[in-house]
Amino acid sequence: MYKKEEPPLRFSGKKMPGDKRFDFLAFHGTAGSIGIEAKNIREWIYPDRGEVKELIQKALASDSVPVLIARRIPYVTFRLLEACGALLFENYNQLYPSADAELAKQAAQKDLLGYHDIRTGNQPNDRLLKFIAETVPARADEARARFNKYRDLLDQFATGQLRYPGFAARVRRREQGQPEDADAQPEPDFDPNDYEEGGEW
Repeated sequence: MYKKEEPPLRFSGKKMPGDKRFDFLAFHGTAGSIGIEAKNIREWIYPDRGEVKELIQKALASDSVPVLIARRIPYVTFRLLEACGALLFENYNQLYPSADAELAKQAAQKDLLGYHDIRTGNQPNDRLLKFIAETVPARADEARARFNKYRDLLDQFATGQLRYPGFAARVRRREQGQPEDADAQPEPDFDPNDYEEGGEW
């Protein structure tokens, strides 16, 4: 077990919205601040979830490159958020501290919840260590450039001015160098939970 020091609400002249904080805060020499959110929950993190919008809001308010770590992240979330400058890591496991080993064992039992992907322990695995120590620093500058390029669309999405379909369409058109209002029309009802892996977004 360890004692975690909470990231500050104000840093480098920037103030976080309300009393919201990142789970972790890092600094990169040229990319600046990096806000890291670790969501150790069972639900898949789709683009329209509150956790995503809150991460974007905090990243915009603090001018930080957003980083999302979660148990399961579908392709559509990777595709959309990485285009906008976020860095994502899928852990594949729900983690329990060693102190909760008995609870984790019960949750994993087939005749109870049957969560086969539960892991116990207080140390990060090698994949996560590599992501934090190597991938994030190596990709921070390119992520910063994309974040700056798409921050207007991120803001409109996080504040509800753009719903998911319009946000995704505008990101796609901007990526392809097309006029973003070229095929503007009323947004259809769309549930990203209906998205099929490997399909278009």
